[in-house]
Amino acid sequence: MRNWPLFELQITTPNLSLRVPSLEELDELADRAAEGVHEEGRMPFVVPWTEGTPAERAQRTIQYHFTTWGRFNADEWAIEFVVVRDGQVVGTQGVTASGFPVLKEVQTGSWLGRRFQGQGVGTEMRQAVLHFAFAGLGARYALTEAFDDNPASLGVTRKLGYHDDGFNLFKRGGEPVVSRRFRLPREDWKEQPGFEIHGLEACLPLFGLKD
Repeated sequence: MRNWPLFELQITTPNLSLRVPSLEELDELADRAAEGVHEEGRMPFVVPWTEGTPAERAQRTIQYHFTTWGRFNADEWAIEFVVVRDGQVVGTQGVTASGFPVLKEVQTGSWLGRRFQGQGVGTEMRQAVLHFAFAGLGARYALTEAFDDNPASLGVTRKLGYHDDGFNLFKRGGEPVVSRRFRLPREDWKEQPGFEIHGLEACLPLFGLKD
């Protein structure tokens, strides 16, 4: 799309492709949400979007992506990449920023369809979006956070070298819960072989990084 080059943006890794979804890929991502993202009785997200029926989860997924597209601007943006492995959409990897041209700081978040978890995909897709942030956009810091009872997300974060950055308290199911914050400085990021960014040059003005 000539007037919205984000649809041509892509990150490739040895096993994955991350890209802004087409409508068909977004529909497939909604199917992953409908199938389930976590076991019953748990809620790993601050916004409990996975509550409700499979159809409700699918619809929320599509609506959220439409919202991020409509609100995108250089000072406040979010990109939700679909993660594709072997031609199949398996989940989504998000990266957001506020005041990025000045602060050069991003935050990441993600989810995977349940049947694709525990296969190393979560680590590789986080590495991909860190490559995008640091090598592509020139970020200084990448931030993330996860609840204390989300060991999979915490494990990926610690594996990739983030530093503890405090905590937040949230109300979940009428009870307080601790969400651990982490920060990865650019100098501690380890670039991985086989990670490439495609179509970024035309997108840079949208991030306020090039006239």
